[in-house]
Amino acid sequence: MPWVILPSLSLWPLAASAQGFKFSNEDKAQAEEKAERKRRIDDQLSTPCLDRIKNRKIMVLIGEEVNGAVQARQAAFSPHFDAINSRLLKLGLRTYTQEEIRRQVAQAEIDAHFRNNPDAALSAAKRLAASYTLRGLISSRAMRNPMIPVNQVAVSLQFVLSGADGKRISQAEAQSQSFSGADVQGMALTLINEQAEEVVAKLYSEHCQQPERGRK
Repeated sequence: MPWVILPSLSLWPLAASAQGFKFSNEDKAQAEEKAERKRRIDDQLSTPCLDRIKNRKIMVLIGEEVNGAVQARQAAFSPHFDAINSRLLKLGLRTYTQEEIRRQVAQAEIDAHFRNNPDAALSAAKRLAASYTLRGLISSRAMRNPMIPVNQVAVSLQFVLSGADGKRISQAEAQSQSFSGADVQGMALTLINEQAEEVVAKLYSEHCQQPERGRK
């Protein structure tokens, strides 16, 4: 029955064209978003204070909030730690390995640090002679998708940069879209790899806009 088949076939080029137009628009939007992200990062990193932070030591601590309590055994966050450290090294900062932190700072002190204990923060920084401490806290929120019957999780990472005196210098946050699954740490690592440049650039920019403190 050619009179049935031919009209159907005649629509294929139109459908393919529409699909191609959709992909073209999506690619263009992604390219524009990527360019805007790079421009924003470059703008934040253009603040002239690299000499101020060059060769200064920074301690990175990562924790995860689970049922209202923070799990801060650093060995559990090695990939996250390495991903952040690599970005900090690019700025000229000197970082510590997890082993160096473990030898010098007691776990109880790290736990207290995540409970916002200023004395613990100050003590930990002094033990390592660190000019800065960067604390990253992973948190997650479970939700029910209203459109389809699946459970989803939204993951966020809050970073706080403090000085050798324990006082907060700057902060930044990375957030994920909700996803299905239970691997919160895996999603957090994806977040770091996707947004670490923006997070570090924001922390750097806010720090550089403040008066210089005494050098350590």
